[in-house]
Amino acid sequence: MMKNGRGNRVAVVGTGFVGASYAFALMNQGIADEIVLIDANENKAEGDAMDLNHGKVFAPKPADIWHGDYDDCRDADLVVICAGANQKPGETRLDLVDKNIAIFRSIVESVMASGFQGLFLVATNPVDILTYATWKFSGLPQERVIGSGTILDTARFRFLLGDYFAVAPTNVHAYIIGEHGDTELPVWSQADIGGVPIRKLVESKGEEAQKELERIFVNVRDAAYQIIEKKGATYYGIAMGLARVTSAILHNENAILTVSAYLDGPYGERDVYIGVPAVINRNGIREVIEIELDEEEKKWFHRSAATLKCVLARYFAQ
Repeated sequence: MMKNGRGNRVAVVGTGFVGASYAFALMNQGIADEIVLIDANENKAEGDAMDLNHGKVFAPKPADIWHGDYDDCRDADLVVICAGANQKPGETRLDLVDKNIAIFRSIVESVMASGFQGLFLVATNPVDILTYATWKFSGLPQERVIGSGTILDTARFRFLLGDYFAVAPTNVHAYIIGEHGDTELPVWSQADIGGVPIRKLVESKGEEAQKELERIFVNVRDAAYQIIEKKGATYYGIAMGLARVTSAILHNENAILTVSAYLDGPYGERDVYIGVPAVINRNGIREVIEIELDEEEKKWFHRSAATLKCVLARYFAQ
């Protein structure tokens, strides 16, 4: 069904755990005026649209929600891709590349065939690789293709640090950057709580406190493996993160979020999408924020970028 655009339209491609949870978050927060659900399983998309509409009376702002097809992307401001093969127990995110590259080519080409002129937001793993693929397949400018990057890793980091120091996670200022995966890294050199460097906060607590910080990062890095083992998939956290990025885009916020952005010089890297802080607004990525890294963090970041480039080289001319 095609509707007449009357406000911000978000097209959600893939209504599995992540896509459905994201649409639910959009409706609950009143972020979009129109939400169209697209899935190869049309019954699933139709059922989700029905279910969401039945809760509209409780939403802060009623949105038009319907199941549709790729033609509905023509008038979309944002297409969010949540479709693809899911990570299974024992698999890394990079193990999913072969399965999802072909799926993405079909999806992106179908979206572009509608006459779409908006922004892409990619959530499917491995997100950095698939964001690069979306950019290549779409032909859109790099700033209009964004990956969810390390927004969820950063949120996990802030939550666990806040829990350890007994402060609200919103008052923890710390980033996870790099690949959304096994080579990601914490930027300890710039992490602070209330303006006080975290490294300074642990100095007085001794070696055990430093070990606890290391355990916190490991729990951040391996959180997906732990959740997948316990419940089969992760979706609530990333859905909230996607909703936050969507709000930054549709409301032209110029918010700084750790998304997967294209690098062409910052951090000494080129031709790679990777998780870094970036300013997000209605036009997409306004600019990448190049935070100062210490020497060890620089090495770690370059190693993470090299891991991604090695995978990209199998599919795209580098």
